[in-house]
Amino acid sequence: MLMSLAQWLQTLSPELGFLRVFQYLTFRALMAALTALVVGLAAGPAVIRRLRALKIGQPVRGYAMETHLAKSGTPTMGGVLVLFAIAIATLLWFDLSNRFVWIVLWVTLGFGAIGWVDDWRKVVNKDPEGMRSREKYMWQSLIGLVAAFYLLFSISESSNWRVLELFGNWVRSGFAMDFPTKTNLLVPFFKEISYPLGGIGFVILTYLVIVGASNAVNLTDGLDGLAIMPVVMVGSALGVFAYVTGNAMYSRYLLFPSIPGAGELLVFCSAMAGAGLAFLWFNTHPAQVFMGDVGALALGGALGTVAVIVRQEIVFFIMGGIFVVEAISVMAQVSWFKYTKRKYGEGRRVLKMAPLHHHFEKSGWRETQVVVRFWIITMLLCLVGLSTLKLR
Repeated sequence: MLMSLAQWLQTLSPELGFLRVFQYLTFRALMAALTALVVGLAAGPAVIRRLRALKIGQPVRGYAMETHLAKSGTPTMGGVLVLFAIAIATLLWFDLSNRFVWIVLWVTLGFGAIGWVDDWRKVVNKDPEGMRSREKYMWQSLIGLVAAFYLLFSISESSNWRVLELFGNWVRSGFAMDFPTKTNLLVPFFKEISYPLGGIGFVILTYLVIVGASNAVNLTDGLDGLAIMPVVMVGSALGVFAYVTGNAMYSRYLLFPSIPGAGELLVFCSAMAGAGLAFLWFNTHPAQVFMGDVGALALGGALGTVAVIVRQEIVFFIMGGIFVVEAISVMAQVSWFKYTKRKYGEGRRVLKMAPLHHHFEKSGWRETQVVVRFWIITMLLCLVGLSTLKLR
């Protein structure tokens, strides 16, 4: 918005040439991070007071960790603070004509709406389980598939009307259309190795990345500050990849696919980092507010969508290793319990408690130890992911 305003003012008066600074992506990205940070810190106390006034307190499951029982009643749905700060900062500083930022915002707010309903049911209905899995998965799938189909064509086309035209041609061709190499699955650490996915393969992979990332971040959000800092680190790293793929010179030099317009996602990623740090101010142990599904589902979906646009799904898998392991720990625990109960008549567990962070708590780690050590691991994984920019 401010970029468009600056351009308009320059046309009115040549003396306002200093406003050209608004055209620089790096400047707008830094300002987006600062704006989101300030908005989050300024609005945080009011949001927390409002949540308390509405008695939107976190219910604690009966089978939860004993040390977590004291957290019952802590305001939840604090993710609205993160989404508000991201939306304000992004809308102020990004190029309003950029299609990629709009689709990421749409996915983010869409998953946030799902999380809002889930959290609301937990609070109003006093049901710790919230929205039932099938219903939640249905809405996640709808948003994920719409985003996947749109990205299939928008990665190589800058016009939305052209995207609709190509989609129609693809359907009429019996889904047999050839797609550019930009839609291939890139393999990190190798210069020229990529795997063609085809249209259906791209849609399936994109759907799995977006929906999977959303749920993985949600499962990770179980301790004070545990999920938000990895989101900040992984999102910031993806912003670097967005800047590279959106710059024709850098992408050619580093042997990345050039995707015009992808660089603008750096503004969104910067806003997400600023909003995340602001939320951490209030979410650090002992937390004054919890993110809730409204924040976790939205941020996970945003990360997955950005990773798909910059064609770094495998690198995202590496950098978000904590999210991946947390999700796998739940799937392994549930699958093994059901299998052993069916076979032996009594369910057995792989871990002391799932997700994985609760296993370490049961093993004697303090909550802050688990959180900080998971942060350190995420930082190392992000450095490994960033190393793929040059180690190819």
